[in-house]
Amino acid sequence: MKKKFKLQDLDCANCAAKMEAAIKAIDGVRDASVNFLTQKFMLDADDARFDAILAEAKKICAKVEPDCKILD
Repeated sequence: MKKKFKLQDLDCANCAAKMEAAIKAIDGVRDASVNFLTQKFMLDADDARFDAILAEAKKICAKVEPDCKILD
């Protein structure tokens, strides 16, 4: 499943790159992109585990940049 989300309060391009690399490393993720300029997040992951993977991605974003939120 492939979905796009809006990001709120992503303040740093370097942080976006760190988030993207960490999310791509999650088991079951086929592709992911975090775009600082457009404040968008795209996740392409295993359908059966999509919600769990998205929850893990949200934790990663909060860890890298505490103010950043992925909006459903």
